[in-house]
Amino acid sequence: MDSGTDVDSGLDSGLAEAGAVLAAEAARFASFGWMRGTSGNLSVVVSRDPVRLAVTASGLDKGELTAADVVLTDAEGSAVGAGRPSAEAALHARVVRLTGAGAVVHVHTVASVAMGRRRPEGIEFRDLEMLKGLGHKTHEVAVVLPVIENSQDMAELADRLEAALRPGMPAVVVAGHGLYVWGDDPRQARHHAEVVEWLLELALAG
Repeated sequence: MDSGTDVDSGLDSGLAEAGAVLAAEAARFASFGWMRGTSGNLSVVVSRDPVRLAVTASGLDKGELTAADVVLTDAEGSAVGAGRPSAEAALHARVVRLTGAGAVVHVHTVASVAMGRRRPEGIEFRDLEMLKGLGHKTHEVAVVLPVIENSQDMAELADRLEAALRPGMPAVVVAGHGLYVWGDDPRQARHHAEVVEWLLELALAG
C-alpha cells in the first residue's frame, strides 16, 4: 500500500469519527434552541498536513444529523470528494488558519443578534467570573467580543473577521446573523460557545 493510499485511508477513518462527534455536538446545540430549522454549522480539523476539515453538510436539521452527514473540505473550505458542505465552510477554514483552532461552532442565538444590534462597535465584558471559562486566569479583566457586518461573500466576511479578532476572545458576532466560536477541539469550542452565550444573555438582560 502506498503512502497516498495510507493518507486517504486515515482521512476516511478520521472523517467517520469526526462525523459522529459533530452529530452529537449538533444535537446538543439544537436542544439549546441555537440551531433552529437547518441553521448553524460545525467543523473539526481532521488533518493538519494537508489541512482537512470535517464540516456539517448543508441544508440538514442539525438535531437529526448522523455520522455520515459531514463533508471533507480543504484549507479553503472547498469540498474534497462528495457532498456539499455548509455555505460558511470557507469561513470555518479561515478561522482554523488564523487561530490554529481545532473546531469551530456557528450558531444563531437571539442574544448574539440582539446584542450585535445594540453594540455594533463591539461588546465589552469585565469583572465577571465566567470570563475564566475563556481561559483568563482571573475575573479582573476586560475583553471585547467583536461585532462585524454580515456579508453573503464568505471571502469578504472572513476578511472582516480577521481584522476584528481580539486577544482573549475566541468568538465573533456577525451582525444580524449569529455567533462564531472556536476552540482546540469540539468540546472546548462548545464550552466557549456556552460561556460567550451566557455573557451575551447577561448583557441583554442588563
